[in-house]
This record gives sequence, structure tokens and C-alpha cells, in this order.
Amino acid sequence: MMNDQTFIPPRLAEIAADFSAASREEKLELLLEFSEQLPPLPPELRDHRGLEQVHECMSPVFVIAQRNGEQIEYYIDVPPEAPTIRGFAAILREGMNGLTPEQVLKVSSAFIQQMGLHQVLSPQRLNGINALLVYMKRQALRLLEGERVETA
Repeated sequence: MMNDQTFIPPRLAEIAADFSAASREEKLELLLEFSEQLPPLPPELRDHRGLEQVHECMSPVFVIAQRNGEQIEYYIDVPPEAPTIRGFAAILREGMNGLTPEQVLKVSSAFIQQMGLHQVLSPQRLNGINALLVYMKRQALRLLEGERVETA
């Protein structure tokens, strides 16, 4: 929303503000609430074919970006036994679905710091969270590059 280095989509900014205002205990509760909101994969993706695994995460995390017109729709699968990363995956999905690939590439990871998750999560978990954002951006770039190839 500011310059390209600090672009945070409106919904992601709202979520970050909610977390920022929350106490340590409330941050964990919010993550758990979001973890329950992550929708299941559609049947055609349940075997994880075509999905990319985020190897930096301790839990098995799979993600794929698909075009829906000009916008991106993300599908993310995280087991319920990993509520922290599952909650964060739900936040990223909610905050980034509907963006164009160009917008996704501009999303700043600064919102993670704004959320104050470093107060409640281990550095290893924070690395996994950052990695998921990196994978989502890389997939947006692939969609954009694929589009350029098709129109060339």
C-alpha cells in the first residue's frame, strides 16, 4: 500500500493489525482460530500432485497457485496436527487470494514482524512461515513468466 518495498495487501494489513494489538496468549488463540478456517484441498488436488512442498517447514506443507482470470487463488494443505503453520497458511491464503501475480511479488514480509509472532513462535517456526511466503511469491512469478511465454 505504500511503496513496493512495504506493500501489504489490505486484508493482510487488517490481520496484522489484529495480531499486533493482541496479547501473547491472544496471538496463539488467533492462530488457532485461523488454523480451523483453512479449507480442505479440492478433490483433484488431494493427492498433492502439482503442489509444491515447503521443505523448510517441519510439518508437511503443500502449496499451489492457480490463475483465476487476472487473480491468483492459492490452495494450501497443512495437517491439523500443525496448528501454528496451518493458521499462518490460512492467514496468507486469506490475505493474498485475489491478488494479481504482480501484487503478490510486491508483498513485503514486514507484516510478519508487525504481527508480533516473534514473541510467541520459535525462530525455526518463523523460518517456515517466511519460507511459505517465498514459495507463494515464486509460484506467482512462474504464473507471470508462463503468461509472458504464452503471449510472446
